[in-house]
Amino acid sequence: MEEKTPINIAQSVAVLVDGNNIERSLESEYRNSSLMINFDVLIPRLLNGRGLNRLIYFREGKNISSKLAERLHSKYFGSVRPCHKSADIPLTINATQLASKVDAIIILSGDSDYVELVRHLKSEGVRVEICAVESTTAAVLVEEADYFQPITKEDCFTLPQASHQKKKPKGYRQV
Repeated sequence: MEEKTPINIAQSVAVLVDGNNIERSLESEYRNSSLMINFDVLIPRLLNGRGLNRLIYFREGKNISSKLAERLHSKYFGSVRPCHKSADIPLTINATQLASKVDAIIILSGDSDYVELVRHLKSEGVRVEICAVESTTAAVLVEEADYFQPITKEDCFTLPQASHQKKKPKGYRQV
């Protein structure tokens, strides 16, 4: 039997996360607003040995976890970008700016608004992968992408209950 030499895939990858879309999708799929992506599980699986060039988490609104920002920066040199309205435009601009600097872009979102972006990036020679909750992902987005990777419950963790919330006594009913 012939011994095979492992193939070294030297792609540079950018991971762009539409935080609001992913958070809403997880809540919709699992009926749990405390469920969050475990990047320590998901990112290595998505990269599959390829090099991480950038990780940017786009999030609408001012309520952005400083723990998430700190974790993404310390572990992946990633950043969290607050968005005025939705992440669509800032994510699209960043993706087009990165297109000449990376081999692949992984977009964490199931939003059909990214279809034109996917088409554009592919026309520029960039491999485009979509990673999202399957049941909330637009079929047209999956069709346009080079690859689709579903987010499953195994890619998530549940946030602990906020310590500032007092536990209600047993049998407590709000009137």
